[in-house]
Amino acid sequence: MLFNQIYWNPSEGIDLGFFVIHYYSLMFVVAFTIGWYLMKSIYKREGVSIEKLDSLFIYTVLATLIGARLGHVIFYDWDYFQNHLLEIFLPVRFEPEFQFTGFRGLASHGAAIGIITAMYLYCRNVLHKPVLWILDRIVIPVACGGIFVRIGNFMNSEIIGKPTNSDFGVVFTKIGEDFARHPAQLYEAACYLIVFIILWLTYWKTLKREKLGYIFGLFLVLLWSVRFFVEFVKEPQVGERVNWVLNTGQWLSVPFILAGFYFMYRSSPKTRVK
Repeated sequence: MLFNQIYWNPSEGIDLGFFVIHYYSLMFVVAFTIGWYLMKSIYKREGVSIEKLDSLFIYTVLATLIGARLGHVIFYDWDYFQNHLLEIFLPVRFEPEFQFTGFRGLASHGAAIGIITAMYLYCRNVLHKPVLWILDRIVIPVACGGIFVRIGNFMNSEIIGKPTNSDFGVVFTKIGEDFARHPAQLYEAACYLIVFIILWLTYWKTLKREKLGYIFGLFLVLLWSVRFFVEFVKEPQVGERVNWVLNTGQWLSVPFILAGFYFMYRSSPKTRVK
């Protein structure tokens, strides 16, 4: 059977002797690198100067990391960070003893808000096009990047699934367990691959790309619907919310899904690119 009692206990990364390349960090590098090449092909098709791609890369990287970090702090762990403000942007923990932790707390909802904000600034300061124009295109590499982020989570044995109560699943021995759980990270990564393919084909093979906001809306509906449903097999990330009808990730996904339907189905002559 697939995932029949797979025991999962990988190393933290690639040990170079003097330095360890953490898999999670490596997945971010892979995601941003592939994203750059995807956007390069889109910019070439649209006749946009490749020079503007470097600025887009900087805006996107900063927005993703800052937004994701603040999203985790505000949505998931404010009770802790309100008393440890320095740790929000420092990769360390001061209590109970000093420890280098890296930036393990990142939230995709925060990253989404950060990227949308950054794209508005990028369009105003660099691209000089409607913000929905870039959002329709940037969501394609964003969906692709989500695949690698979830693989990184799997490598770290974090954002784990609920117990399967069967022989099916992954045993995350790294966190001291001896029973199988749903590999929720891999479920999500596989779904994001499908979302990426749908967005890529919609852009390259249909005229929907000419309607401002349609592909962005499609992204919001597809990606956050995936997040909503996969959350049913995830362990809640905030302990005291375990008895909620929907968990934090699901409640945060609903507004994005509704906004997506709005952008897909709104009708206005101004929504078409001339």
